[in-house]
Amino acid sequence: MTEFGRLGLVGLAFYLLGLVALAFVARRARGSDSPTDHFLAGRELGVFVLFLTLYATAYSGNSLLGYPGEAYRRGFSWIMATGFMLSIIVAFHMLIPRLRPIAVRHRFVTPGDWVRYRFRGEPGGRLLLFGVSMLMTIALANFLFAQLKAMGELSTEVTGGVVSYEMGIALLAAMILFYETLGGMRAVAWTDAAQGILMMVGLAALAAWLLGEASGLAALSQQILAVRPEIGRVPDTVERTNWLSSIVLLGLASTVYPQAIQRVYAARDGRALKRSLAWMSFMPLTTTLVVTLIGLAAIPRYADLGEVAADRVMPLLLGQWASTGPVFAGAAVLVFLGALAAIMSTADSCLLSLGSSLAEDLFGRPRDAPSTTAFAKRAAGAVMIGMAVVAMAARDVTLWGLIELKMELLIQCVPAFLGSRWAVQLRWQARWPE
Repeated sequence: MTEFGRLGLVGLAFYLLGLVALAFVARRARGSDSPTDHFLAGRELGVFVLFLTLYATAYSGNSLLGYPGEAYRRGFSWIMATGFMLSIIVAFHMLIPRLRPIAVRHRFVTPGDWVRYRFRGEPGGRLLLFGVSMLMTIALANFLFAQLKAMGELSTEVTGGVVSYEMGIALLAAMILFYETLGGMRAVAWTDAAQGILMMVGLAALAAWLLGEASGLAALSQQILAVRPEIGRVPDTVERTNWLSSIVLLGLASTVYPQAIQRVYAARDGRALKRSLAWMSFMPLTTTLVVTLIGLAAIPRYADLGEVAADRVMPLLLGQWASTGPVFAGAAVLVFLGALAAIMSTADSCLLSLGSSLAEDLFGRPRDAPSTTAFAKRAAGAVMIGMAVVAMAARDVTLWGLIELKMELLIQCVPAFLGSRWAVQLRWQARWPE
């Protein structure tokens, strides 16, 4: 085993022990077994934790493995990824805070509560709720599959194969089930906070090394063009149209992420939510731009990676960085833990939203009953086990392909949420004028 593999294994062990400790602390802090406490942490998330849990959830295995892989495949044109991540923030600033007054008034728990409220008493309202909930459930299962795949790839690469792809999926899926079941949203939010910090530090360190090795951004660009000169051309009309469609698709579809909507419900107050979203405005520049750089930096280092193999450029670069000395090996392990943390933070959020949607929106369990929480935990556990089996069997799927599928599902839910906002807002103001 290499030095990096040993350090990666030790770092993984300590990281998992830390998650276990946080889960028990979150368990002691719970107020009750009600769905509101379990799924929304009693609506007590403050600015700092809310920001970090939004950040860690938004930037996942898709971002840290899928985006560098897509940058490697497409080249400089993938800079548009920063644009569509910024469009998500714009959509959140315009639309999501307006949902909060009604959500607080009616104590929403699941994304389906909004649809249930908006279309109550109208023909087809129940059918619409069922359709939206099914689409969101499938999208969340897709999201969970992508995170499990990313966890398996990352853990086996960084530990030098000591932790196999299948073992990595099984071990980390079991850990997520453990702390999410034990501590609910509190455990998820607190682990997200720690994971978000790890991710920011790790990405900054890796980007600094890549630029230092290449002697600056200009020199790196020349090295990339020497290997693949065709990616330096000005994008044609087809490519620019693809940019625009991606910005619109991801900007709108990401606004109805079930796990993001539940964090809106879980905010302590409107001010905490607005400040958290304001801080999120800077994250595309410090995260998406960096992971795009990582994918581009892999082009002159690794020739002719296949479509699926391109998703491994992040762990491949970590291994190369670690080989340059013990100090850099330690820094590479830090990046590994940050990437793994981001992936797990998204997986646990998906699992939490899946459980609540299955229990309340699809199976009609009562909102405030502890039995609903127990049912949601069992249902989410069953989905996690199923997706883990699928991830082990279907390894040859690109993460970007999964992202596209997820967004195509979620965009169909947008009219039920955003298209109805103005009608609900007007009705709200008529009943309770400011």
